[in-house]
Amino acid sequence: MPNQDDFAYLDATAQAELVRSKEVKPVELVEAAIERVERLNPDLNAVITPLFDQAREAAGGKIPDGPFRGVPFLMKDIGAYYAGAPMAMGAALLRDFVPDHDSELTIRFKKAGLITLGKTNTPEFGLLPTTEPHLFGPSRNPWNTERTTGGSSGGSSAAVAAGMVPMAHANDGGGSIRIPASCCGIFGLKPTRARNSLAPDFGDMMSGLVIEHAVTRSVRDSAALLDATAGPVAGDPYWAPPPARPFLEEVGVDPGRLRIAFSTDTVTGTPVHADCVAAVQDAARLCEGLGHEVVEVGSMVEMAPEAAQSQGLLEHAFTVLWTGGLASTINGLALLTGQSPSAENFEPLTWALYEQGREFSASDYIIGVQMMQRVARLIAAFFMDYDLLITPVLGSPPVPLGTFDATRENTEQAWERVVQFAPFTSIFNATGQPAMSMPLFWNDEGLPIGTHFVGRFGDEATLFRLAAQLEEARPWAARRPPVSA
Repeated sequence: MPNQDDFAYLDATAQAELVRSKEVKPVELVEAAIERVERLNPDLNAVITPLFDQAREAAGGKIPDGPFRGVPFLMKDIGAYYAGAPMAMGAALLRDFVPDHDSELTIRFKKAGLITLGKTNTPEFGLLPTTEPHLFGPSRNPWNTERTTGGSSGGSSAAVAAGMVPMAHANDGGGSIRIPASCCGIFGLKPTRARNSLAPDFGDMMSGLVIEHAVTRSVRDSAALLDATAGPVAGDPYWAPPPARPFLEEVGVDPGRLRIAFSTDTVTGTPVHADCVAAVQDAARLCEGLGHEVVEVGSMVEMAPEAAQSQGLLEHAFTVLWTGGLASTINGLALLTGQSPSAENFEPLTWALYEQGREFSASDYIIGVQMMQRVARLIAAFFMDYDLLITPVLGSPPVPLGTFDATRENTEQAWERVVQFAPFTSIFNATGQPAMSMPLFWNDEGLPIGTHFVGRFGDEATLFRLAAQLEEARPWAARRPPVSA
């Protein structure tokens, strides 16, 4: 049996196998994980709501015989509800909000056998590509505690990278799985739109921009967890195309000779840091060395000229959906909590985006949806010629904490810094395509630089096949950040 300290270095699949083989009990895994959280969290501020007593009770009781029976887990403090656990979403408005029911995703996590130890830190309403809410304070990157974890799943990503748990809940409305996975040096897959249901509370969020899943230490964990959670609920407005077979069965399958495009150009011409360019070029050479056809392309101007011509309209459409979605969220939660939204209750950038969202009409919103759907079809045409696209995840390595700080007077400049930092991910929320961040590259400062792989709509299978091949060729499991178990 492994020493308890060794649990931190096992992925969820390996931990579950120890339980199945009766080498360890679930309570042993849970107690070891709780000890790691208590030891590491003061340095990282990844976990904001411990649920240790509930976890111990669950681990000692009857656990569903799912693929991850007895494995410790963390829930992000936004998105899926967890009954009886506070859910502030990084916002003072929701400091006392406690859901009275589980979301369908939470139910499926529990059926998979996962034991939730707590809730993880997130920026206010998940808006920023960093996790520095005023309410809870910043999460810190285990590779350098003065740098961002990314966002919005920053607490989850820091926890997994540091070895607190092998995987954690995450979600992505503009890059919020892939960005922190990149910053923290772990694997992060955003599935196809509607692969995971948002029932019972939502049909979709922001017209399909938001998708639920997790950040993980290994490719196989991500695939097996998606098998456990994917699929519609009766009444869902739409759902992703069913996979040909379980995603876990794709891990280790020869992907064949793929035709892969790569680009380091942003549509807007925003400069990209040399380290991020180097990471993509390195990944392209790696793929070529594995026998794939790799072709460099320009920005969207070359990839999808008609879509590029619509870029200004696409940016406007995304803004309408994003800020309109925020306004509806805040207004709805205000009704739920009996509070009236006011500037003093929110961070400056959140309030500025909320006010912007209130200015748009229902007609603006519908036009925005139509524009995004049009551009998604134009970009889909590019993927008729290529199996995958590689880009940077981010415009720079993890930035110092405080980079996106805003006052009431400089919200526009703060938002511009956001756009410059994260220029690549959000378009694939608009198209609904699956995409992943892979930890294949570290810069000279020892900071992870994720590489972004985008697949065809509904085709997580190809991503998992290539990801497993790359994981074997360039393994990252042995890499440990300075702050880790």
